[in-house]
Amino acid sequence: MKGLFYAFLAFIQFVYQSVYLSLSQIWANKTRSILTTIGIVIGVASTTAVIAALTGLKAKILSQVETFGNNTIIIEVRWPDTGPKQNMSWRQLRFRTEEFAGLLEHCPSLERYALIGEAGQQMVKYGEKSVQYAQIHGVEPAWHDIEHRGIVVGRGISVIDEGRAVCLIEPELRDKLGLEKDCVGESIRIGFRNFRIVGVIEKRPDLGIGGGGQERYEIIIPFEMTAKFRQEFWVWALAESKSPEVLDEAVAELKFFLRRTRHIQPDEQDTFSVESLKSAIQTFNKISIMVTLVAGGVVGISLLVGGVGIMNIMLVSISERTKEIGLRKAVGAKKSAILMQFLVEAVILCFVGGIVGVGIGQLLTLAIAHSNPLLERTYIPAWAIVLSFAFAATVGICFGIFPAIKAARLDPIEALRHE
Repeated sequence: MKGLFYAFLAFIQFVYQSVYLSLSQIWANKTRSILTTIGIVIGVASTTAVIAALTGLKAKILSQVETFGNNTIIIEVRWPDTGPKQNMSWRQLRFRTEEFAGLLEHCPSLERYALIGEAGQQMVKYGEKSVQYAQIHGVEPAWHDIEHRGIVVGRGISVIDEGRAVCLIEPELRDKLGLEKDCVGESIRIGFRNFRIVGVIEKRPDLGIGGGGQERYEIIIPFEMTAKFRQEFWVWALAESKSPEVLDEAVAELKFFLRRTRHIQPDEQDTFSVESLKSAIQTFNKISIMVTLVAGGVVGISLLVGGVGIMNIMLVSISERTKEIGLRKAVGAKKSAILMQFLVEAVILCFVGGIVGVGIGQLLTLAIAHSNPLLERTYIPAWAIVLSFAFAATVGICFGIFPAIKAARLDPIEALRHE
């Protein structure tokens, strides 16, 4: 046991001496060492920045999706890829309200659903103040239970509002129009019609995609009132399964029901899409993995270039220190000691490059986080830092082993004669 302890101490001392000698050589050739590690620095910085951006994007999107719940289903019109219906106009292909009649009776896994009508953008006016473009959505009362957007003041759309000119507005639109905070009961003009405000609703979570920084406002009205703006309006729907466990069954039931009500033949493609948020999250995860792999492949080229540079500089270093190697061998240094010294030097070079790369990657991450609201949660996960150093160490070992073996195999007599 005592002998094992001394052997362990001897090994630690051997590693310490190798690291010390390696750092001495790197410090003695600072400029050359910096230029050598540029490829590693670029590779590690790029890797950490890409992973940080994808991690932040994923965190942002998932946090917004979670507000809907994990058993929400989105039902939209979709043009088929083949067949005669792929060239149909939107008026022919759009949903009609009668196609959803009896939906809950025929889909036992569904808890509720709500139709949503798009009335387009309208000018909104209150007194002397106006907003040129506001998006008008007509919703059924069940929409509140599915979307889970809180009511700040007043109440939501209910069954008593069917056919009534009432609306919900967002706090930003309320402030833009100069309304009081408690503006329930006030009347605003939407297009050419007056609507009475019954509540103020929380703003929809903004994912920061598109829009070019343009302010967007949203007004919620009863579904039946959508026809007052457009006789033929675009319809889609939100549904909710009774539990996450029966989500797949609910999706299958919906597809079967809509194929029947839309008179789609067995050999024809669907003219609609029924997608759960769960499947959307899975799709996003697959895309993020693919992007990470592709980015990793591109970044790997930088690491490869950096590795070749390290191998080259180590060969040059061996050539310059041939007499030193010969002298060490002449006084009894073993091949393993020479090999370890040069291998450790290559690994330390890569580790230094990795440290600098992670630092630059952190600066890039801060820049990315402040560049777009969609990426505000960008951060470098701990596993990415570990992975970066693992890559650096692997490159150091792979590209440092050949020069180290060459140094260890030098003949001491020939090395001492070297000029």
